[in-house]
Amino acid sequence: MSSKSPIAEETQAWDATLTALRIASGEVSALEVTEAAIERAKAAEPTINAIVHPMFDQAVEKARERRGGCFAGVPTFVKDMEALYGAPTGFGTAALPPSVARRTAASVAQFLGTGVVTLGKSSTAEFGLTGTTEPVFGQPTRNPLNPAHSPGGSSGGAAALVASGVVPLAHGGDGGGSIRIPAAFCGLVGLKASRGRLAQMDSSRRMPVDIATYGVLTRSVRDTALFFAAVDSGSLAGLPPIGRVEGPGPAKWRVGMFIDPPRGTPVDPEVHEATMQVGRRLEAQGHHVDFIPAPYDGRMVDDFLLHWALLATGVEAVVKLSPGGDVEKLEPWTRSLARMARGNLWRMPAALWRLRRYASRYSRVFERCDVMLSPTTAAPAPRLGHLHAHHPFELQLERLMELLPYTPVQNASGGPAISLPVAKAASGLPIGVQLAAPWGQERRLLELAFALER
Repeated sequence: MSSKSPIAEETQAWDATLTALRIASGEVSALEVTEAAIERAKAAEPTINAIVHPMFDQAVEKARERRGGCFAGVPTFVKDMEALYGAPTGFGTAALPPSVARRTAASVAQFLGTGVVTLGKSSTAEFGLTGTTEPVFGQPTRNPLNPAHSPGGSSGGAAALVASGVVPLAHGGDGGGSIRIPAAFCGLVGLKASRGRLAQMDSSRRMPVDIATYGVLTRSVRDTALFFAAVDSGSLAGLPPIGRVEGPGPAKWRVGMFIDPPRGTPVDPEVHEATMQVGRRLEAQGHHVDFIPAPYDGRMVDDFLLHWALLATGVEAVVKLSPGGDVEKLEPWTRSLARMARGNLWRMPAALWRLRRYASRYSRVFERCDVMLSPTTAAPAPRLGHLHAHHPFELQLERLMELLPYTPVQNASGGPAISLPVAKAASGLPIGVQLAAPWGQERRLLELAFALER
């Protein structure tokens, strides 16, 4: 790999907040920053394989325009699950020909309103339906911290581009942990917002239960905090405003910690110890930490999985009805999920009924604590191939449920949760922990995140 230019080297270390400040001060121009990011993207892409549609020429033209917003001039990528005007939307699949978007999705428009300059579309798992970014009909996206390992999914491309230093933040989406899982695997900050906090994703409008929200992956808590202060539209859903969070808060919270998933699946010892260490750090900061039972049971897991499978039947239907669609090119995982749904249609009404009511049950957990602490994932990033769709469906499902048991809870409930990088395994791979709060309490999470980051 060729050496970087001095400006590409210097700006690589800046987070989005610092980048925007230095552009605003005139120390560097948005064009210079954009060209430096493009240079890094071209150098990193052969290794990480995270860009599905580069838009470098358009980005250079956009960078020349005068821009407003908290991240004015900061380079980024948009996850290839939402429409961006003029760019093809591929949904991470070979089953549909990419179609050039004639409009920009509301969620992407809200993100672009922060002033970012889009360098292209980032890779995703097929229709966002799994926790790794390893397409059957293509090359895998790789974790820049160790290219033999997965960056997670479904926002794997976004995480790889931020963790590699190509851009300081990137657009993602979270329907079962798809921001928080890549954040944990790549050593990033990833906040899944409360239901109704941000502009709704196009894909979530068609879901029987609205489990998905967009968001960002960043390298600093302050970038995440600044983003949410800038785009918060939660008042439309009756949510309390987050406001500008710039550091730890004065409140001392009751922290409920759980580590063991309800079905007793294994937790990596280093992940267990990292979570315990965070509990001790919070206690040292004056918070009261106590163990609580897992806030969900096996039935909720089964209900969420059935809903997930039902989404796959919707994917099949879209592909069958789309010009040029080829259902035979859907990945085995997607097709197997759809078969699971069709084989369990008699269970679906009750499962959806319970999922729609899970939010009230989840809220009762916070009668005994103010914040929940858990691992984000049960182990660090797996090697590429561990979650690949070439495995038999039953084995892939078992591995996914063992590795990723923690994150779907907030998608089902609509509550917020943040993944924070807190430790490294002996392998050098990062370990993330998750903090969760009642619906609408992102500010609480950001204040704690600042305290832990420091």
